[in-house]
Amino acid sequence: MKYKSVKGLLTNDESLIPANFIDKLEDILHGFLGIVLFVISVLASGYSLQRLIETRPFFPLGMIQGINDILFVVIILEIMRTVIVRFTDGIFQLDNFLIIGVIAAVRHILTVGASLTMEKEKTTEYFNRALMEMGVNTGIVVALVFALFLSRAARKNNVSK
Repeated sequence: MKYKSVKGLLTNDESLIPANFIDKLEDILHGFLGIVLFVISVLASGYSLQRLIETRPFFPLGMIQGINDILFVVIILEIMRTVIVRFTDGIFQLDNFLIIGVIAAVRHILTVGASLTMEKEKTTEYFNRALMEMGVNTGIVVALVFALFLSRAARKNNVSK
């Protein structure tokens, strides 16, 4: 017995696996991934809190680690939101990935800037490499924000037509 495949819905091809079975399997997998990401974010939050309490000196090292850890948890939660939206709406959302990219790049800029501030003895090569990293990440942030602007503008134009 042959069924319409997911791809076959568009091309009239047939498959041995029914499309609704694949859809249910995909839903189960998305649900499982959402739960796993939630558990990871809770564990990461707990670890971040523990590290924040135990880090000495709190200023500036503990604060920098705390901000870095919080941004990491935010990235995990944004990925979880993307999985949930894909699960509920069945559509891929570009904006969420662009936001994740912006947060990750800003997190890296903060980390590199903090390491420049905290390092006692910096070689010229280390300093130049760190500045280059920060410059590249700044360019990435600008490009991702521009892409986010274009994505939202395109969506707004599609809605108004």
